[in-house]
Amino acid sequence: MPDSATHADYKPREIRRNVLLTARMRAGASWSDACILNISTRGLMVHAESSLPRGSYVEVRKGPHVIVGRVMWSEDRKLGLATQDDLSVDNIIDPAASAALQLAAAAYPAAERRARSRSHETSRQRGRAFEFVCVAVLAASLSTAAFAMVQQTLARPLAEVRSALATR
Repeated sequence: MPDSATHADYKPREIRRNVLLTARMRAGASWSDACILNISTRGLMVHAESSLPRGSYVEVRKGPHVIVGRVMWSEDRKLGLATQDDLSVDNIIDPAASAALQLAAAAYPAAERRARSRSHETSRQRGRAFEFVCVAVLAASLSTAAFAMVQQTLARPLAEVRSALATR
């Protein structure tokens, strides 16, 4: 028969919900994309771009939710995060359903810039557009300067030709 003290110390593991949610994660000063693989009220498992040491703190943003967690374990690029506060699992998984039940005013700021995933493709397209505009402005400036130089160089000889033709 098992000892009753052993049963008193036993704490059952909380049920985790398997999900696949994209999020943004901040470790230190850098932000990166992450993927939440499972979630419970006391923590979550995240697939990150890089592995982090045990004990480090991270901030995970999923929509309007900001989750601060401590890395409890790290294996390859998967991280087990424990949170200090309980998480509202249903609200994190489906924020649209919880928005209909919200009675209070929306939190400020309304639009979080780190809430959406980012792609290197959009940054590359913006960079190419900026480069094109810079080259176009430079080309217009150089062509205007070249026109002014040619006009100034030819102004005196053309004036002499004009005066010579006017006298005849």
